[in-house]
Amino acid sequence: MDTIFISELKVQTKLGVPEWERMMPQTIILDVEIGYDLSKACKSDAIADTIDYGAVVSRIRETLTESSFKLVEALAEYICQLILKEFGALSVKVKVAKPAIMPRLKALGVVIERVNNNERY
Repeated sequence: MDTIFISELKVQTKLGVPEWERMMPQTIILDVEIGYDLSKACKSDAIADTIDYGAVVSRIRETLTESSFKLVEALAEYICQLILKEFGALSVKVKVAKPAIMPRLKALGVVIERVNNNERY
């Protein structure tokens, strides 16, 4: 399986357990790895034979701007399912980081990976 990656995507969303933390959008940083068979795109050089990463980025930004989550885990799962279902990925790995939310802490977050059970490798 091949991998399309999106690194350090900064997105504004409402995220946090306390309600006051979800009042204003905050910046999160995403790393996304999308598993897909790229062999056809390698031969054809056609965007129709791959996953359009620009469309993935736009869709993530659009949906997270409109959404609110309490947990980074729920946000990561949401992104995984979006990419699996809307873009037909074979697998997705998402790292969600909340930067500088505590003193002397660069970031905290989660990494989750999901496989499309409807696809076979």
